Amino acid sequence: MTLSGINLAELDPAVRPQDDLYRHVNGKWIARTEIPADKARYGAFAMLAENAEEAVREIITGGSADTGAGTDTGAGAGVDAGAEAGADNNTAGDSTVQELEKIQRLYAAFMDEAELTRLGADPLQPELAEIDAVTNITEFTRLVARFDLRGAAGFAGTYVDNDPGDPQRYVLMLTQAGLGMPDESYYREAQFAEIREQYQRHIARMFELVGVRDAAARAARVFELETAIAAHHWDRVESRDIQKIYNLLSFAELCEAVPGIAWTDYFAELGLEEPLEVVLCQPSALRGFGQLLTEDRLEAWQDWLRWHVVASSSGLLSPEISAANFEFYGTALTGAEQQRPRWRRGVSFVEGTMGEAVGKLYVAKHFDEASKATMDELVHYLIEAYRESITNLTWMSDETKQRAIAKLEKFVPKIGYPVKWRDYSDLQVTDSHFANGRAAAVFAARIEFAKLGKPVDREEWFMTPQTVNAYYNPGMNEIVFPAAILQSPFFDRHVDAASNFGAIGAVIGHEIGHGFDDQGSQYDGDGQLQNWWTDADRTAFVELTKSLIAQYDELSPEGADGQTVNGELTIGENIGDLGGLSIAWKAYQMYLGGAPAPVLDGLSGAERFFMSWAQCWQQKARPAETVRLLTIDPHSPNEFRCNQIVRNLPIFHETFGTKEGDALWLDPAARVAIW
Repeated sequence: MTLSGINLAELDPAVRPQDDLYRHVNGKWIARTEIPADKARYGAFAMLAENAEEAVREIITGGSADTGAGTDTGAGAGVDAGAEAGADNNTAGDSTVQELEKIQRLYAAFMDEAELTRLGADPLQPELAEIDAVTNITEFTRLVARFDLRGAAGFAGTYVDNDPGDPQRYVLMLTQAGLGMPDESYYREAQFAEIREQYQRHIARMFELVGVRDAAARAARVFELETAIAAHHWDRVESRDIQKIYNLLSFAELCEAVPGIAWTDYFAELGLEEPLEVVLCQPSALRGFGQLLTEDRLEAWQDWLRWHVVASSSGLLSPEISAANFEFYGTALTGAEQQRPRWRRGVSFVEGTMGEAVGKLYVAKHFDEASKATMDELVHYLIEAYRESITNLTWMSDETKQRAIAKLEKFVPKIGYPVKWRDYSDLQVTDSHFANGRAAAVFAARIEFAKLGKPVDREEWFMTPQTVNAYYNPGMNEIVFPAAILQSPFFDRHVDAASNFGAIGAVIGHEIGHGFDDQGSQYDGDGQLQNWWTDADRTAFVELTKSLIAQYDELSPEGADGQTVNGELTIGENIGDLGGLSIAWKAYQMYLGGAPAPVLDGLSGAERFFMSWAQCWQQKARPAETVRLLTIDPHSPNEFRCNQIVRNLPIFHETFGTKEGDALWLDPAARVAIW
């Protein structure tokens, strides 16, 4: 990578940026790259994730617990600060050594294929016997709750979050659940007919592998019951409607709304007293689930529970059982040809179990503390650019502008790693991989449920430092950038500013933009779900989003066989992308302060800005994965995250001299500008 930040070797001169910026910048990489056999998609995010996995494996297999030992880049200073801040949380000294020992033991148990092969499905048999012993729905309800605690099955998605209506407190959230395929559309749409057949055969095969008799008949019962459950599920667009899914109920109201589930018994098995209030996210879905929970269906429900326990436990059992489960969930659903190498899956298991303990060691070795200072500066420019843009909006009233800026001023950026680390001293780790999996689930659930009744912890992170991603949390009004995303092509403090503003700058802008998308715009600066808009401004905003929805509804990616993007499902992410890139450009202009951008590698600052954006979305995906993502993913395909966004920015057309007839030309009247 040169000072320009652009990988010139990947540029395809045969593709004009006016026709396809994405393939102009990434064309040579796309042409020569074969998706690895263990991947459904592969690109910039995946390559950085692989690097992070390799770094974590090195920590596990050869690392020490010396978190004070940094690198020449100054990472140690940041980790020292983090360790000191979390000293009361058992994060320094002997406790770190103990955590590393647990990490290594978790990994060793996962990697012991000989022992897992010897055991086969034996570890699961006591749990299957528990299911066999059930004689009525009351017993069944209690048993499902116990499996919910173990992370194996559940009547509902059960977790704790801060209350959207009162973000200073925690509340128990209940969401629709109970399906074994990606969502309700897989049970009804014609395009998934073959997948449905494969799914039933898969259930039967898995039953056979763990010794469940009458496998085919039981599989048919499971599928029939799941199809009935799916008929009550909300689709993904409806489930994005914040107003519809925020239903705060007293415990008595929950029992009245969903009478088919014995909630007192269920919560008791979870170790919870009857909660004063819950948020019931999809009331009709849970009500329909409860209506199906009858004594005459007990055998079908037992089969349903057997299946969900088997499927969720496959990675804790023999390699044969794990591989069989992958044949459906990996190959059939996504097109991936083989499982990831066992060591990579082992790293994922350890990270899922002790992610912050791993993260503490990761940042000590791999995070450049100077990057944090550069990121702080970038965030400052992005927030100031948003402030200026909001002030100058023509479609928004001064009243709403003032409230939007008030929210902007309350944004909380978190960069690199948390200031305090999770305490894993109560996590019991043994030489049994199955027992470790169950213990990890119970440990995590106990931490979640223990939040109820306590002050909201605003220092908690919901991603680990070694995660290649970023997020916005509306309930906290925070933007979070883990250490692992602060790498090329997203970020490099040694390259020219244009590249950083076009890449990580746009990512920062994207996450800030989520605070003002169709969902985030309904929360105020304190994370409270309340309307701070005038009616006229909200109407104008909705009209702008409709135009963006219409644009994306017409797009069909390569490999999708004509299936198009769902503009309603992806609108939040598309608003984030559009605002992120447009505001990043404004921020770059602020940074330049009127001075001309240097020309590097023959490229202007504006050209480097847009090329850097395109580099971020470099990816190839298998057709099955493309269809799956179009169905369930709120993000648009990467080629459109690049190309469709730039079509809406006047500066893109000015920079590359697009004109009518060019593939990326968009008539000025059709361009959408929201923020």
